[in-house]
Amino acid sequence: MGPLEFVLILIVLIVIVVIARSIRVVQQAKAYVIERLGAYSTTWSVGLHFKIPFIERVAKIVSLKEQVADFPPQPVITKDNVTMQIDTVVYFEITDPKLYTYGIENPMTAIENLSATTLRNIIGDLELDQCLTSRDIINSKMRVILDEATDPWGIKVNRVELKNILPPKEIQSAMEKQMKAERERREAILKAEGEKRAAILSAEGEKESAILRADAKKQAAILEAEGHAEAILKVQQATAEGLKLLNEAAPTDQVVKIRALEAFAAAANGQATKIIIPSEIQGLAGLAEGIVESVKK
Repeated sequence: MGPLEFVLILIVLIVIVVIARSIRVVQQAKAYVIERLGAYSTTWSVGLHFKIPFIERVAKIVSLKEQVADFPPQPVITKDNVTMQIDTVVYFEITDPKLYTYGIENPMTAIENLSATTLRNIIGDLELDQCLTSRDIINSKMRVILDEATDPWGIKVNRVELKNILPPKEIQSAMEKQMKAERERREAILKAEGEKRAAILSAEGEKESAILRADAKKQAAILEAEGHAEAILKVQQATAEGLKLLNEAAPTDQVVKIRALEAFAAAANGQATKIIIPSEIQGLAGLAEGIVESVKK
């Protein structure tokens, strides 16, 4: 093999290597920014591409995925002059690779500084209690401001979150004591309400018991009175029935006088010491005694 053939083979190999290196495959969620002779030419998306050797070059490979930037805590001062440490997390994505490449020198540093200054401006208008209870409002304000500021850089800010809010230790201690006192106050209120409810239920129970006892006595008295009334009615009915039968039998005067005598005996009931008997009945009593005397003989 002569020198000329060797040179030709070397040239062919170099050409093959150059061509092979000029063929690029752009992956999913990637974008290649291409420069031609030092100036922006185009942006390659997903697929197979070929760049002109020695004329075009890949200036930057940009990821189109959503990215997360976790920035270290930043000292901020509230409206009531309390210094706190707040760290933020920014979720963003690149929407324009060209602007992202040529819009700003160091986009991540710019976003970090912009988020710190924006956070200081927002927190400076709020007091400590508002900062601790208004995270959603702070997040929304920061997202709007950052998204508007980073739009010329081809960046879209999707979400901003305050990761931690750390007030000074003495304020944390005071807040813990306040929370403890508030819990104890709520516990005392709940205990008092429970005791009050128990007393009310006990009084209501005693009241219902008294009402039930009174109703029971009332019903017993009513039943007893009804029993007496019914007994008297029965006696009266029996007396009336007896008089009716007696009238139907047409008794003689002697029978009537004997029945009257029996009634006086029943009235005495063995307890009376002196009984006044009408004269009509006295004669009947003498007659009855005479009959008894004759029977005995």
